[in-house]
Amino acid sequence: MAIGLLGPDPLEQQVRYALSRWEQGESPDRIETAQVDFKEEPGRRGPGGKVLAGNRENEVAAGYLAGEMACLSNTPGGGAVILGVADDGLAIGTHLDPEWLRHRIYQLTDRMLTVVVKVLRTDQTRLLVVTAPPAIEPIRYQGKIRWRVDDNCVEVDPATWHDRQMRLRKFDWSVLPSGHTLGDVSPAALEAARSYLREGERADATDLARASDEDLVRRLGLVDGQGRLTNAGSLLLVETPDIGIDYIRREIPGGDSINRYGGTGPLLIQIARVEQLCQAANRTEHVASGFSHRQVLYLPSRAAREAIVNGVAHRDWHAHQPTTVEHVGNQLSVTSPGGFIGGVTPENIITHPPEPRNRSLAEAMAMLHLAEREGIGVDRMTADMLVIGRPPPAFSEIEGPYVRVTLFGGEPDSAMVGFVDAIEPQPSRSDVDLLLIVEHMIRHGWADANTVATTLQRSPAESVFALSNAMATTSSGHPIIALVEGVPADQPPAYRLSENSRKALSQRLVHLDTSDSREALILDWAQKRGRISSTEAADLIRLSKPYVGRLLTELARDGHLTQSRKQRKGRGFHYLPTSFAEETKEPSRPA
Repeated sequence: MAIGLLGPDPLEQQVRYALSRWEQGESPDRIETAQVDFKEEPGRRGPGGKVLAGNRENEVAAGYLAGEMACLSNTPGGGAVILGVADDGLAIGTHLDPEWLRHRIYQLTDRMLTVVVKVLRTDQTRLLVVTAPPAIEPIRYQGKIRWRVDDNCVEVDPATWHDRQMRLRKFDWSVLPSGHTLGDVSPAALEAARSYLREGERADATDLARASDEDLVRRLGLVDGQGRLTNAGSLLLVETPDIGIDYIRREIPGGDSINRYGGTGPLLIQIARVEQLCQAANRTEHVASGFSHRQVLYLPSRAAREAIVNGVAHRDWHAHQPTTVEHVGNQLSVTSPGGFIGGVTPENIITHPPEPRNRSLAEAMAMLHLAEREGIGVDRMTADMLVIGRPPPAFSEIEGPYVRVTLFGGEPDSAMVGFVDAIEPQPSRSDVDLLLIVEHMIRHGWADANTVATTLQRSPAESVFALSNAMATTSSGHPIIALVEGVPADQPPAYRLSENSRKALSQRLVHLDTSDSREALILDWAQKRGRISSTEAADLIRLSKPYVGRLLTELARDGHLTQSRKQRKGRGFHYLPTSFAEETKEPSRPA
């Protein structure tokens, strides 16, 4: 059984977009997505690959398409096959009868899948667009359930398929009633809850901390009307079904563990214990920032807590494996069962709307001030690492699936701490976009809306706004970033760190001052901007125009750059990246 989609169909829009790109000459392998495929009709090739005459019925094609369409239907959002196009983009066409194909796929999928088959006539030939709506029950073909991963069909077990469906429908396991009641609640867990609330120092949290036991549990949303704890309440206040958190402390990678804790009982107690162990092993550094002196942790405590709490709040609690916390040296890695959900990936995790796997559990933890309610926990984690000069957290999905986040703690950079402490307006000191822009420029030397978009996990249009905000922000009374000089008026603006920022963060910019890195920076700019002038290059690498002129000449002589015109002097002279110049060069005409 399958269900259709009301309103404008995103899949249909994808099909139209794919067809338009194909008609413009792009090959299918550059167009195909997880939901749209180009296929030639199976069984239409004879000896030597010769295309044979087509028929209204083709059992080979029907069998192949039944498997492909079942796979696409099992994939969230469904999918479509554009039939009649070879792998190289050649339009072979198809003569298959739409009604026959539709009914045959229905038969071959045990009467579970009804596809839509439309005839599409192009200037070249007749194609079929075969569309499978998303399934609400797994559709088997030859006894197997398959769905799409990237642009391939892979087999999946029924439990995994149903788990994905429940998540797509926003099913919240953590809000279901458990077998525990209020009488099973651990007094120690309630005291831990009150301790976290008092730590929050907000009026509403303090009021909640003073509530009676029953009222506290009720206001946290952890009990139903019959006095039964929800699954979230059972986990937090009674016990986890298996070891909830497995904490391992090592001084060096591969070394013997010097501390180990395998938590059982209430999850709140486990979190508190792991936090204590992390803090006990967390080093501090005395940092002088202006006229103030303070102790700065090698591993920011708020970032560590967010990583640990996310590892239990958003994990798959149907899995028996624990959430593993590996504390090696100054590095903290949290690995939790269950992959990313709801379209979240490592590439969009900062800006993607929150997609909690266990919404009730996550909301209770937010009320306890263990995690961020607004879905900005990853932002805060990232900002906390950057303000002490450490890399941003690294997120990955590994085989299992598991989600892993790693915090690369270490000695705080006192210059970065002082630089951030002097930022005005003060709220910008925790602006993750600003901090990521500064980090990007430290690493790459410059940024524009297109190049920084991946770092910010935003669109280029949003990045323009972020860069504009950064231009209006100061540190020690001076602008943090500045426009790169020499950019033509008809080109998008580009930015670098201001002179004050370069001076304040000089130790972190040393890697850009070698001969090889200067050349790499110039070529990076030329490739991504399509051109480079001596004024732009001099401003980027902070050297004189005569020196830069010689460097550009050498890069052109070595074949990396091409002159915009033979005369090297005059207004508007610049260099092009060689690859760009070759692409734009007019083809030679036959004699």
